[in-house]
Amino acid sequence: MNLKTAKTIYWVGTALTALWFGASGFFELTTNPVVWDVTLALGYPAHFIYILGVAKLLGVAVLLIPGKLLRLKEWVFAGVFFDIIFAFFSKLAVFDFASTGDAIFALVMVAVTYVMFRRLYPASFAGVAAGQ
Repeated sequence: MNLKTAKTIYWVGTALTALWFGASGFFELTTNPVVWDVTLALGYPAHFIYILGVAKLLGVAVLLIPGKLLRLKEWVFAGVFFDIIFAFFSKLAVFDFASTGDAIFALVMVAVTYVMFRRLYPASFAGVAAGQ
């Protein structure tokens, strides 16, 4: 795959991730009844929903800055993966497998985006081997 294709896939995936998690964070902070009802039904406390909303909006802001804060973007991707995995297993435990479709779709979308991120910005571990 050439660099231009990887960049296109990365930015489309980043835009979709930003829309998904930006909307989710906004709905959490504005107490959207659909989001709140589901999250409360999963057993999460109200204060957690606000914290999650703020974290999502901050993460989206970091993801949308081109070519900067690469190490922080790694943390954002990790946070997004944790959010998706927790959503999947929470819905599976409380509801049923059919309710996990959004989490499965999000996991695939973010995984592809992350793979393209790594193609565009390969990780460097030179300092780790030298103890730096």
